[in-house]
Amino acid sequence: MRQLKRFLINCLLLLNLKQNVHAKEVETGEVLFIQNCSVCHRGGNNIIIPEKNLRKETLQANGMDQLEAIIYQITNGKNGMPAFGGRLSEMQIEKISNYVLSNSWEVEKTF
Repeated sequence: MRQLKRFLINCLLLLNLKQNVHAKEVETGEVLFIQNCSVCHRGGNNIIIPEKNLRKETLQANGMDQLEAIIYQITNGKNGMPAFGGRLSEMQIEKISNYVLSNSWEVEKTF
């Protein structure tokens, strides 16, 4: 009975580990954005400084329409935005940056 219990626990642990690895594999810029950015940038808006939203024309006007600029902003923060360089990996920041850049034209004004 004890061996059966140990076997079942090991199976559950292995199954859990496999699910965690799978979740990491499918982690996308959108998921990362929702988890880390949507509190302030829901719908591509900006609740702290509304005129600094994520619409394509706004990014262009502020020199933020290049991948490197967005990566720098997310990594180091600026004005009301905190730095995420210590919280997210370079890969995660790059995924979020690509997501923002590729979806900026789809943002609609929601206020």
